[in-house]
Amino acid sequence: MKKYHLPLLFLLTIYATYSQQKFKTTYEQLKEYEGIYEYTNKGTLKIAASPKDTLLYAIINESRYKLTPSEKDVFLNMSKEKVTFVRKANVVSGYSSDGNNFNLINKKIVFPREMWYAKPKDYKYVYQQPKQDLDGILTGNIDKTSLDKTLLNEMMQKIVDGTYPNVHSVLIIKDGKLVFEEYFYEYNKGKLHELRSATKSFVSALTGIAIDKGLIKSKDETVLSFFPEYTFKNLNEDKRAITIKNLLTNQSGLDCDVSNPKSEGNETTMNNSQDWIQFTLDLPMVDVPGGKGMYCSGNPITMGRIIEKATKMPLPEFAKQTLFKDLGIKNFTWNFKPDASSAETFCQVYLNSRDMAKFGLLYLNKGIWNGKQVISKEWVNESFTKQSVVQGVNYGFLWWLKYLMVDGVKYTGKAAQGNGGQKIYVWEEQNMITVITGGNYNSQSPSDEIIQKYILPSFNKTKI
Repeated sequence: MKKYHLPLLFLLTIYATYSQQKFKTTYEQLKEYEGIYEYTNKGTLKIAASPKDTLLYAIINESRYKLTPSEKDVFLNMSKEKVTFVRKANVVSGYSSDGNNFNLINKKIVFPREMWYAKPKDYKYVYQQPKQDLDGILTGNIDKTSLDKTLLNEMMQKIVDGTYPNVHSVLIIKDGKLVFEEYFYEYNKGKLHELRSATKSFVSALTGIAIDKGLIKSKDETVLSFFPEYTFKNLNEDKRAITIKNLLTNQSGLDCDVSNPKSEGNETTMNNSQDWIQFTLDLPMVDVPGGKGMYCSGNPITMGRIIEKATKMPLPEFAKQTLFKDLGIKNFTWNFKPDASSAETFCQVYLNSRDMAKFGLLYLNKGIWNGKQVISKEWVNESFTKQSVVQGVNYGFLWWLKYLMVDGVKYTGKAAQGNGGQKIYVWEEQNMITVITGGNYNSQSPSDEIIQKYILPSFNKTKI
């Protein structure tokens, strides 16, 4: 029997190894698929071939999503779903995905080399003090801080060599001054970056401002009282009792939880619905308001609409006239339309990294900017106080209250954060703001690890 078992085992091993190998393609073959294509909701996307890792990427707005080759003309997206390219006369003419067909619109598109590489090939890092601009941020030299330049040099090397991929910017404000500012790939200090769910913390700030101005009476006002024109499903006393505070702490009690695949409040379903407010407030209740913390994008979206109703102006316009005006933020994009037209832009705000840092500094300074109380100190304190626990993490008013461990030392920060690696951290004890932007969408971001390994350890040395 043995003489049969060994060859059979050998053949099975060869088959298993072969079946696990990925379908190989060359960079030149991948370039066949490049172009601008139709996409859902009458939108478009770009398909680009990367010379760095020999993979295809679907680019939707500013976000890139990896497409892994599976077989000829067939790729797997990041959800392992098939994307099949269609040919006419052996030339790529479109693609199909999830039962839908999309045409190639324009083949003639050039993707710059810098979008694939963090820095030019011959780049050598040398620290430079950030330049003083007219944007209201003071700059300073890192030598006058306790930050470790050697660690930051190592961090730069690992970002540039791709150990930490798709990091777009790293900024550090220490003791009120911007002392470190670096950009990668095609990003620079003027380029706007999507914030994804870090936008939620801006909605929180605008809620506080609306309450400060008396436009919203208090955080205890009931949510449904702002929507008399709607008729909602699954209506009961618990739903009628949901308050603004419950939206801010992600404790609405609605069946909406991104960590629960069985939740009816699926974010993708909401994104493709015609009215995100209707969708969210139609959901059944699975808990009492103020109960379990459940991460639900419908909560801050609904809060954004409440601000619009209370202020009688679009949310971005209210931001422009208040928060952004006071911070000197002039260059931004914010298309707050909670319906299917925002399915791929998520009603998010786009800012440059310096303006993100300003927002963090405003909160570090208890709501004061240039001597003006932009947001009340009480609102900042409440936002930074544990109100609930969401996904095992303490949570304030649409702010994460997180900690990072560094060689046994616990560092507590308050974070506005979003998919892809967008982070605005407020480190109160260290009198520091860290901002990181990135493009690691739907995958593990290195942002926290970068802070943990190369920024926070500097303060271990100052501990007694």
